[in-house]
Amino acid sequence: MIVTLIIICEVGFWVLLGIGLALRYFAKMPRASTAVLLCEPLLEIVLLVVTAIDLKNGAEPDWKHGLAAVYIGFSVALGPQLIKWADARFAHRFADGPPPVRPPKYGKARMVHEWRTAARWVTASAIATGLLQSAIWYVGSDGDIGSLRMWQQKMVFLIGINVVIALGYTLFPKKDPGGPAPAERPRSYSDR
Repeated sequence: MIVTLIIICEVGFWVLLGIGLALRYFAKMPRASTAVLLCEPLLEIVLLVVTAIDLKNGAEPDWKHGLAAVYIGFSVALGPQLIKWADARFAHRFADGPPPVRPPKYGKARMVHEWRTAARWVTASAIATGLLQSAIWYVGSDGDIGSLRMWQQKMVFLIGINVVIALGYTLFPKKDPGGPAPAERPRSYSDR
């Protein structure tokens, strides 16, 4: 049941996003669009409540409960950015909006972009880890919490991967293959 609800929440996310953007750009109803898009977090609340009820009713915690916590964490942390991403593309395609801004490819700007991306993923992982820990406390020492701990380990691993990637762009920044225009060499007395 939990997996089915996760799938319903994911489909619901995209349906609400599509309806919200259609209301904004086709129907020219920005307030209605905002109202629909603000319903997105309700999906995560429903999933959280159903998961908690399932555990309270004696369900043995397993990978499905862990997946629900991870889904909620990622939806909360990455959902707003995904909505902005879709909105920019929708506006450009259907409302003569400016082309979406592409992430920078080189130098310090790329490094900053990678750290912001890592921060979002770290936040998602931290939320998921917190929810998993709450489930572990909720179940108590009587239940089998091994699968929940496994999900926590995966979240810590994901945090590590994102930090390593961002650190890589910090220590070894990508250089523009065209490079900056070469500076003119100052003339010396021998060049005259």
